[in-house]
Amino acid sequence: MNRFAQLTLLVLVMVLLSLSTLVVVASPQAAKSATGKLLQVTGQVTVNGARAIAGASISSDSAITTGQNSSAVVSLGKLGRVEVLPQTTMKLSFTDDSVSVSMLEAGRVRISSSSNVNASTTTNDGHAIATGRQRNEFIVDTSCGNTFVSVKKGNVELRVGTEDNTVKQIAAGNQDTAGTARPGCTPAP
Repeated sequence: MNRFAQLTLLVLVMVLLSLSTLVVVASPQAAKSATGKLLQVTGQVTVNGARAIAGASISSDSAITTGQNSSAVVSLGKLGRVEVLPQTTMKLSFTDDSVSVSMLEAGRVRISSSSNVNASTTTNDGHAIATGRQRNEFIVDTSCGNTFVSVKKGNVELRVGTEDNTVKQIAAGNQDTAGTARPGCTPAP
């Protein structure tokens, strides 16, 4: 092999090695995505149809179901946490700066979000959206057939209607509803 071919081969090997190093360095960043962790599981809880256990990781867009007298607490790190209360079926989605719960069937969730985190819940009756830059803590309960929102900390907007055309502001210590509850049904405290 002549000197020129050896030099060309050496340069090619160096380029390939440097490219593979870039791929290895970039891979952890690309693979890094927000995940949650099941802090607590009580009773019958499933995640995406599989039996849930405490300590398991939760990815965004997971479906979580709790049975009677069952619950789960999902830590989302700096975003906050979501408590899935008994007899709930919901989908949990999250990004680096937001938490979203879609109530798939009747149930109750308690969302605690950190400052500057967008937190929302979607039900058949509307959307509950945490507003402001402060921490928020609120419960959304659909177990009576309507949407009941109770705010412990922060502020939540309850947007109702086909185009969210009615907005109810709910401050800490207050509650409001959307839709019609089944007769005689009262949300749990």
